[in-house]
Amino acid sequence: MLSIPQALTRIKGNVPEYLPEATLKRLCRELQLPFRDRLLTPVVTAHLFLRQVLEGNTPIAELRRLTKFPFSGAAYCEARQRLSLAFCQRLHFAALGLCRPYSEHDRDARWRGHRAFFLDGSSCSMPDTAELQDEFGQPGGQAEGCGFPVAHLLVQFDAHHGYLHRALAAPLRTHDLAHAAVTHEGLRPGDVLAGDRAFCSFAHLALLQRRGVFGLFRAHQRLLISFEERRPHAGPGRAKPGQAGLPRSRWLKRLGQDDQLVEYFKPAECPDWLDPKDYEKLPASVVARELRVKVKDPGCRVKVLTLVTTLLNPRLYPKWALAHLYGARWGVETNLKHLKQTLGLDVLRCRSRKGVLKELAMFAVIYNLVRRVMTEAARRQQVKPHRISFADALRWLRAADRGEELPPLVVNPERPGRHEPRVKKRRAKAYTWMTKPRAVLREALLHKTSPPQEDAA
Repeated sequence: MLSIPQALTRIKGNVPEYLPEATLKRLCRELQLPFRDRLLTPVVTAHLFLRQVLEGNTPIAELRRLTKFPFSGAAYCEARQRLSLAFCQRLHFAALGLCRPYSEHDRDARWRGHRAFFLDGSSCSMPDTAELQDEFGQPGGQAEGCGFPVAHLLVQFDAHHGYLHRALAAPLRTHDLAHAAVTHEGLRPGDVLAGDRAFCSFAHLALLQRRGVFGLFRAHQRLLISFEERRPHAGPGRAKPGQAGLPRSRWLKRLGQDDQLVEYFKPAECPDWLDPKDYEKLPASVVARELRVKVKDPGCRVKVLTLVTTLLNPRLYPKWALAHLYGARWGVETNLKHLKQTLGLDVLRCRSRKGVLKELAMFAVIYNLVRRVMTEAARRQQVKPHRISFADALRWLRAADRGEELPPLVVNPERPGRHEPRVKKRRAKAYTWMTKPRAVLREALLHKTSPPQEDAA
């Protein structure tokens, strides 16, 4: 029987160096995970799970070949099932805690003295099982048995180093704001949270203000904004005759051209994503700042950008600085590309709800470890962390032996104002979409008949 250190030695890669064995043992003791005299202990299973994700969520047979580890596929699946969801999620926060010392004392990591975070929504697919269909659902326009379950993801990234602080999975038809309050738990007073127009609402601004966190969001498309001084407003409740088309907010002060302070009033109806009891505790109004900037960068679809923020001081937070911070939010799309395409989160493999959530947590652990490698390389090579190649850092973490010194990594060129059209060059195969369950199509193929005709999905 192999000991744990011997087993971890066989699991090649440098993950054990960045995620020490003592951290995993501590989590096992805290959660009282059983340590029987078996080959696949919780620590060994967790490292195998991480190695599997590190290799692009490789199949179990390939994992066994890569690690040269004597386990069967059935034993490994059972061992993964014994790992609790709480263990995987706490492992994510433990790995994040090991990464934070690299950023806490970095002055460049602060935006005007504040920690900044970006919030965004995304999605991922998974196997077509009844449990996952019931839990997450599938996109509309697909016939039963002809689509895959898709989960809605809410992700929170560190603005400077790109660490993934939160990754929450929910049913596909879930609004981005439904779990936004959960992402506030890791924020401290004085932090700044930025997001797109989906997160711009009175309730969200009030929740952030209650925690002492600043918000910066693009104005919602239904929000009426006018920069006319001392303009009339409709006020809370139902609009009175003659008030149609007036802003709901009350004008307070002009801060500059297209820059003003306003007062947002609490709507009468509680939003669906918030508990009514929590909504009652929110204040009757919130003071916010509205500003509008012209986007002059060529290639940008948006020419005029209207922002709403609770950073009210125009001297400490000038308009151009807020616009620049919001523009940096587009880096989230690059982070999601690394997470979903480079690592392979786009299509998960587990066939149960708990398995999917555990798999998501392990992806977050590996992503943050790669980001830690990038941060360390950036410090040594004296460049910004986002300049270090994510793929090159991943390759080193995947191939390096324990204790191996980090070499200089590939540095991507700085390309300000870069823009690309949203089109695909590689053509898809000329096959029709599946509109009938596979069993029906297989039966028709065997008997060389046409399947029953229904409306195409």
